[in-house]
Amino acid sequence: MKRMLLTVAAIVSMGTWASADEWLTDYSQALAASKTQNKPVLMDFTGSDWCGWCMKLDREVFEKPEFKSYAAQRFILLKVDFPRGKTLAAKEKAQNEQLASQYGIQGFPTLVVLKPDGSKAGELGYVPGGPKAFIAELEKVAPAK
Repeated sequence: MKRMLLTVAAIVSMGTWASADEWLTDYSQALAASKTQNKPVLMDFTGSDWCGWCMKLDREVFEKPEFKSYAAQRFILLKVDFPRGKTLAAKEKAQNEQLASQYGIQGFPTLVVLKPDGSKAGELGYVPGGPKAFIAELEKVAPAK
């Protein structure tokens, strides 16, 4: 039993939950990774294929090596998508609608930071100025330990 727990811990610590630039789509999986790795969850409520500001945030911040490196050290990433041109699995669509309702999402992009215990730490939206400016605002919502 002890050996099995050590194996599970080793697998988790190697990052099987998500790679440094991979956004999870399963809320339960993200919360489990958050608790295991003691990192907050950064939830990106987005309209990935139609929301201009969402696509701009992706291009200017999320796709940049500076953000990817920072996020890999600090967050579990969760994309909560509301696309118009592609179809999500029914389970994911229902989950995303429930999360939008639960967190009172009124527009896109909205980023919600959850503590490892699942409670809300803060919220922000698009921040102009690239990764440096975005990270500075994100640190106000979820300061490093």
